[in-house]
Amino acid sequence: MANVTLVTGFLLVGFSNVQELQILYGVLFLAIYLAAVMSNLLIITLITLDLQLKTPMYFFLKKLSLLDVFFVSVPIPKFIVNSLIHNNSISILGCAFQLLLMTSFSAGEIFVLTAMSYDRYAAICCPLHYEAIMSDGACVLMASASWAIGGLFGAVYTAGTFSMPFCGSSVIPQFFCDVPSLLRISCSQTLMVIYISIGIGTCLGMSCFICIVISYVYIFSTVLKIPTTKGQSKAFSTCLPHLIVFTVFIITSYFVYLKPPSNIPSVIDRLLSVVYTVIPPILNPVIYSLRNNDMKRALIRLVQKTSGQEAHLI
Repeated sequence: MANVTLVTGFLLVGFSNVQELQILYGVLFLAIYLAAVMSNLLIITLITLDLQLKTPMYFFLKKLSLLDVFFVSVPIPKFIVNSLIHNNSISILGCAFQLLLMTSFSAGEIFVLTAMSYDRYAAICCPLHYEAIMSDGACVLMASASWAIGGLFGAVYTAGTFSMPFCGSSVIPQFFCDVPSLLRISCSQTLMVIYISIGIGTCLGMSCFICIVISYVYIFSTVLKIPTTKGQSKAFSTCLPHLIVFTVFIITSYFVYLKPPSNIPSVIDRLLSVVYTVIPPILNPVIYSLRNNDMKRALIRLVQKTSGQEAHLI
């Protein structure tokens, strides 16, 4: 048997080996990270404090924003620190923990987006029974199931990946631990466990995708029957943002987690990883808030309330 060197840690390759550029990328990602976290925390604050936003749609939007905050906080701070101190190393345990959290939060986000499509279906196609279908208990159950199934999938996926020994190169050509890169440096002859995990992930993702497609077939057929253009526009304005967010997230998730490993990672792989980790947490607040009059009014009420309290204290 040939001698092999078992990997005891990994090196995360960023976007440049030049120290000045590393600092530039670190500062850039810091600004993006702060924008993503602050915008999502603003949504969470508005939905929590404003009584007029206590509806199932905003209940799930709050969960989505919370998942976005958790999700973007897993790889980006590590990358920022690595860029500023010029140290790209990560331990096997740290890599496993990063993979566990990212897969759990991303899977949970897909399930929350699926629940949001069901909420839109119930609101548009079954308006008379909407309150019964989307009761408080049903919303809590769907949200809890999203977190639980996401966590279970993350645990299975991570266990399957790190059940294999790694040998040879310790370089991961990404700014976070991704499965295709780990499979590339695995010295295991049998990858049955990880392929089963990938199969489970594919089935879950396709199930959510099919559910959302079916929901929107019914939604669009119902909306097109609305006699007024204004009514159609209002219905589409609540559905299209959700469809855009889900499409971007599911496509980039596929390329990050489910694509076959390649011997030579391309620049496109890294760009898709950036889109996957950064764009959804920034895109969600923009899509759901700037085009949402309820959120705008809630923000105005919060500002007025805060200003009134400050004036009273003065």
